[in-house]
Amino acid sequence: MTPIKVLLADDQALLRSAFRVLVDSEPDMRVVGEAADGAQAVALARTTGADVVLMDIRMPGTDGLTATRMISADPGLADVRIVMLTTFEVDEYVVQALRAGASGFLGKGAEPDELLNAIRVAAAGEALLSPAATKGLIASFLAQGGGSDGDSGSTRYSERLAALTGREREVLVLVAGGHSNDRIAERLAVSPLTVKTHVNRAMAKLGARDRAQLVVIAYESGLVRPRVD
Repeated sequence: MTPIKVLLADDQALLRSAFRVLVDSEPDMRVVGEAADGAQAVALARTTGADVVLMDIRMPGTDGLTATRMISADPGLADVRIVMLTTFEVDEYVVQALRAGASGFLGKGAEPDELLNAIRVAAAGEALLSPAATKGLIASFLAQGGGSDGDSGSTRYSERLAALTGREREVLVLVAGGHSNDRIAERLAVSPLTVKTHVNRAMAKLGARDRAQLVVIAYESGLVRPRVD
């Protein structure tokens, strides 16, 4: 099996060293580069063939958010998955990062096993790293009107949403609810492979890189309404 190629982007050298030791200790992954700022991260993403970038949100110079946008906008880096690292998991910058194309986020205080699992999940492109947490974060942020443009989100996605079949729309709502493919398959009485097909088709029609962006689109389009407890 080809190891997952991991790029570390954090301005703290000590933290990068700790991550390198952890990642390189696993037989199915290896570190292919280290960046101290976002500009270096983008450059290394282009030259190392990284599969997953562990990206700190706050870095001097070009920050992680800008770097994420740059990577996501580069057709040559379409297969690169970005896991945002943040000290504070409930953070408006995390939502912006997901909108920019990040696959998910992880707190810097996460356990080693959580970090390694996050890399594997992101590399597989199968699911959000923390579906419930990400959904809750987006819901609470949008409920406060953060970063929303009124009805513009609905207008922007209306044509693409109209291209979805009824089942694809149904699956999209369940994805936005933080459900896994297996759980959705149980709910709809179909196979997980069928669910995966619907998810992939919805991503293609909506122009989403992965499930994280599907969640964002579901909320921003108004297809799913944030619940305020």
